[in-house]
Parts: sequence; structure tokens; C-alpha cells
Amino acid sequence: MPTLPQRVSVPMFAARKAKRLPLVVVTAYDAPQGRLADAAGVDAILVGDSVGMTTLGYDSTLPVTLDDMLLHTRAVARGQAALPIGEKPSEASVVRGAHHALLIADLPFGSYGASVEDGVRAGMRLIAHGGAQAVKLEGAGPLMRETTRRLVDVGVPVMGHLGMTPQSLHRFGGFKVQGKSDTAADALFADAHAMAEAGMFAVVLEVIPAALAQRVTDALPIPTIGIGAGAGCDGQVQVLHDLLGFDEGAPYKHTRRYANIGATIQAAIAAYAADVRACRFPTSDNAF
Repeated sequence: MPTLPQRVSVPMFAARKAKRLPLVVVTAYDAPQGRLADAAGVDAILVGDSVGMTTLGYDSTLPVTLDDMLLHTRAVARGQAALPIGEKPSEASVVRGAHHALLIADLPFGSYGASVEDGVRAGMRLIAHGGAQAVKLEGAGPLMRETTRRLVDVGVPVMGHLGMTPQSLHRFGGFKVQGKSDTAADALFADAHAMAEAGMFAVVLEVIPAALAQRVTDALPIPTIGIGAGAGCDGQVQVLHDLLGFDEGAPYKHTRRYANIGATIQAAIAAYAADVRACRFPTSDNAF
């Protein structure tokens, strides 16, 4: 079991960038995933609207609602509060509340794009009723910048998201690399600076050329968290299901598969079914 340092906070993100210490972020969507990710020692857990695709059976993030995000954020927060597997209650675990990672929740599509007030209310709900310590929103237009300023003013830390922003799927015409032309790269670079000036504490750079991500990272005063943006970012974020191989088929180019949990789960369920049909389960050991 890794020895965990003090709980990660928003100010620690900037400190990690200054010290050139890479930040590790992973998604989680329920209590067991939150508990395991926290115990593994990641710096931040993102309850992403990718829950729509990983867990709820949608083909995009767009149908995910604020109520969905509240439900899953609360579940992950409860998982973080549980003791890791094999750990007994101790003074240290009580002091840190069995939490380590900063918990960030996505503002889902439709919860913040219509008005600043909508976005502020949604962000405050994810903090007050979801258990998050920060929220993430996509885009850097005037409305997003003003929403960020207002959220920060009321005590809600905000992470940004540029590049291949999944909520803009239809505008992009699919999941495609962004910022490839000089014009697009310059626009993204300017947007990143605008996000920092609006008060965001970090920005996710998704599926953009590695050279552009490095350029933004070198110039920005806040940490960049890459996904499909090369090794030059201040940290990396990955979807848990991609890392663990819940789905069949080759992994996406921007990820690496560290396990094949999907195949393991399917084989275990098939073995259980076979034992029941062959009358090998339950046995006297499983009876009362």
C-alpha cells in the first residue's frame, strides 16, 4: 500500500508545476473506483461527463445531466471516504479522512452554457451537494470566462478544457485532433491565456499536437493536464476504463492499457454460470 502524502489541494497544483512534478489525474464514476483511485495515490480524481459513455450507455457526453453528475460525484466522494482495502483505522487515516486526491467534477452540457447564473448555480451544487472540491468546464468564450470569474468569486475552483472538447462534438464533426493549423493553434494559445486570466487553476488539453501543448505549457502560469497532447504537459489525465481495458478492441492512440479487466470480469461471470448449471455452486461451504 503506497504511503500517501497530505491531501492534494488546488494551490498544490501550481506548486507542482513550479517544481516540475508531474500531476496524475484519472477518472472515476462510483464509490469502488473512487476508493481504489484514491488509495493508488493519484493527485486528482475527475468525475467526468464521460460517465455517459463509460457507465450510462450513451454514445457521447451530451445526454449527461447535472443530476447524473451529482449522483456519481457523491458516490466517488463516499468511496474516497472509505478506508482502502487492507487498511485498518489509524490516527493517520482519521486525520486525512481517508482522502488524498483532489475531487473535480465536470459541469455537463446544458448546465452552464445558457447563462452565467446557470453555470454558477450548477458549480455551487457540485461543491455543496456533490462533495467536489473543484469543477471543470469546456471552452474559453466570453460566457465561459465570466462564469469562471463568478465561480471563483464564490469559492468554486475551476479547471478549463481546450482542444477536442467532447461537448462540442457536433461542431467539430466528430472526435478529431484540434489545433493543427497555425490559425487554430494561435487561437487555442490565446484561449489558454484567457482561461488563466479568468482565474482557472489548471487546463486540460485534449487531442492536440504535442508541439502546441508544449508551447502552451511553457507559456502558461497554470498547470496543463494532457490527454492525447504529448509528454510536455504538466500532468496527464486518462479515463479509468481505457486504462483498465473494460472494452474489447485496440486501445485508443492517446492511452495505454494496463489491464484487461473486461475480459477478466466476463470470464469470472461465465465460470460462475457454468458452476451453477453443473450444480458445483453453491456447496455446503456456502450454506448456512
